[in-house]
Parts: sequence; structure tokens; C-alpha cells
Amino acid sequence: MSTAATRTTGPDHLWTVDEHLEDILATVRPLEPIELQLLDAQGCVLVEDITVPVSLPPFDNSSMDGYAVRVTDVAGASEEFPAVLTVIGDVAAGQGEPLHVGPGETARIMTGAPLPPGAEAVVPVEWTDGGLGGGPVTGMRARSQAPEAATGHVHVYRSAEARAHVRAKGSDVKVGDRALDAGTVLGPPQIALLAAIGRGTVRVRPRPRVVVMSTGSELVQPDEQLGDGQIYDSNSFALTAAARDAGAIAYRVGAVADDAETLRDTIEDQLVRADLLVTTGGVSVGAYDVVKEALSSVGDEDEEGAGIDFRKLAMQPGKPQGFGSIGPDHIPLLALPGNPVSSYVSFELFVRPAIRALMGLDDVHRPRTRATLTTDKALTSPKGRRQFLRGTYADGAVTPVGGAGSHLVAALALADALIVVPEDVESVEPGTEVEVVLLG
Repeated sequence: MSTAATRTTGPDHLWTVDEHLEDILATVRPLEPIELQLLDAQGCVLVEDITVPVSLPPFDNSSMDGYAVRVTDVAGASEEFPAVLTVIGDVAAGQGEPLHVGPGETARIMTGAPLPPGAEAVVPVEWTDGGLGGGPVTGMRARSQAPEAATGHVHVYRSAEARAHVRAKGSDVKVGDRALDAGTVLGPPQIALLAAIGRGTVRVRPRPRVVVMSTGSELVQPDEQLGDGQIYDSNSFALTAAARDAGAIAYRVGAVADDAETLRDTIEDQLVRADLLVTTGGVSVGAYDVVKEALSSVGDEDEEGAGIDFRKLAMQPGKPQGFGSIGPDHIPLLALPGNPVSSYVSFELFVRPAIRALMGLDDVHRPRTRATLTTDKALTSPKGRRQFLRGTYADGAVTPVGGAGSHLVAALALADALIVVPEDVESVEPGTEVEVVLLG
């Protein structure tokens, strides 16, 4: 449950951003590990060190199409005085019984095929006549005139050093090497490595299942006709996309009308597929703030310790927030304000870290940096509030985008950073160095 339930802060306590985030991260615990198939584990965090059971490559193999030769047989070879070798057959990738290359012999070999016993190097087909006679094979001749079967003799026009064009066994990783460390996020390259060393499943913390729902009788779904006083529901789309971007499996629930019983029923229906619930809207002090009405007493009787705490934060935008747990499994719930910018900024500051904590990641925060403020006039900020302004960041400089209004979705779409103005700063002059949260 939220540690806020044990605090004697009172309804008028003004929480800091750091206090609220600390409360969330102290409550949210990483999900229990499970064994998953490789492709199902994409985006998940390893909970075990992976040791290599088989070397890569598992045998010496050719890095070129060409001929497997003994070094002494091609020593001093040139176009004027080529080495003439007897071709004893083909060596293809995946071939079972290997040929043995003896003195004066060679085997035609394909890329990735095992180096046959007796051979010490590979000469590329372009260094030979391809068994056709008449000089080195080049261009279209290399691709279209090579013989269908390796028979007879081949002329080799260049010498080769030992191990030339040979990929050594274990040159990538060796048996017993550490392939991946616990805590690694599995992307395509990591999954490729696991498959290459023969791992079909892996033990990971699963991607969190996040259910996002917006509230408000005025909300209409995109592609529907707007009526008087109605607006399109953008928050649930923005937050679902943001949850997926953070690494979650996210489910969007259509807007719920301003009815406490309907909202409670909807949330209860979603608990079966949620590791985290996110609502947006209905958390301030209006007469129709149904999230507070629906959730303020949830769990007080049926689920010991569960409940949602609604609080005010010393920040702009995003002053009204709610956090706690719900249901018999104490599923964390974050209730965000309804204004689009407030909702998105709140997600980045609080929900994204919660998702990353559920994944078991050590670093749950967006990267931050310092940047020079480039603007025509000073920025103003309310005293006692930590303000997060939208901006664009490039080459150590950040430029504000749009104003401070929490409804400015178009400006938000242009931003790739948040400009942080501390609580004790009321004005920031152009050229001042400021803290910046990088969003992408």
C-alpha cells in the first residue's frame, strides 16, 4: 500500500515532487520473474547471468566463398605461375562428413562452411579461375560461370597466409564466457545472442501490464462526431503510447462518464489484466471529480491497507495527484489530472518511473542535463512551485515551446524536453543555465 496511508500529513499538506515520487517508488515492487520464450522476452529484464554453453563459432569456418587450401601448396602463386590444385569436392554449410585436404588438393568451400581437416586457409574464388581456366574469376564471371560441381583442377593466382579468411572457433565467445548480465534489457541483438548459444527460453521480469483510462462525460472518441461542449479524448491515447514507450504492455480503456459507480465497476473489471492502473481526470476539487468520489473509500473495508490518497503537489502543471493501491492484490493506481499537458508531465515524472521499477530496472528516470536557456524574455514561475515547461533541446541549449498553459497540446507535440524551474526561483533570464529533462 502507499506509505502515505501512515503519514499524518492531512488534506492540506502540500507535497513536494520528490516526496510524491519517493512514496511511489517505495511502494512499487518489481514483478516476479517468469520463464519466457525468446521473442516473448523482448523488452524484458534478465534476472540471471547467462553463461555461454557452446562457443561461437562452434568450429573453424570460412568467411568467404572460395577454396580451402594448404599454405605450402599456394606459396608463391601468381598470375604468371599459378598453383594448380586437384579439387576433391565441395564443403557446404551444414555438411556432415568432412573431406580431408591432402598435399596438392583443395576443396571448394562456401561461406560459413567448416574448414576441412588438412586445410589451413581459404583463398577467395576471385583469386582463382573457378575451375574454368583462363585467369582469375571476377565480376559477373565470378557469379555466373563457376562450375556447378567441384571437379578437376583449379588455378590459384595468389598465395595465402595460415588462417586467412578463416573464422576461428570461439572467436566471438567461448564456452564459459559471460554472455549477458542480470539486469540486461533484452533487445534484438541480445535475443540474437541467446538464440545463437542455444537458449530457447530465458528467465526475466515480465513487461508490466498497464491499464489507462480517462474520465469525463465530455470526452468523445476520435472519428466520432463532436457535440456541444464535447472534446476528443487525447489523454488515454497519449498515456497508452507513453506506457508502451516506457516498456509496458499497455491497454487503453475508452473514456468513462462522470459516474462514480460506473468508474468503480470499470476499474474492478480491469484489475484482472493490470499490474498498474492509470486514470486521468477527476482528481481536483470540482463537483464532478468522480475519481476522488469513486476511489477515496475503495478498499477501506474489503482490502486491508488498500486505498487511494489524493494530494496536492507543489508543482506546475500537475498540482492534483492521487496514488495508492486497489483490489485484493493491491494493484498500484496513479490518478493524474485531466488537462493534457498536466497529464503527460505527470506521467513522465511519476508513472514512467513506476513502470520501470516494476520491470526491475535500476535506473528508472529520464536522463537529465544542464542547458543554456535561449529565449527572448525571462521566464516567470510561481513561488513555491516546481515548474516544468516544455522545450526543444539541441547542442547544449534549450528553447521554450508554447506557454505555461496546461491545455496546449500542439506545443507539447513539438517538445522533446522539460525545462525545470525550482520552487525558489520566480524568474529565469535568457542565457541562464537550467536543468532539463530529456524526453526522447
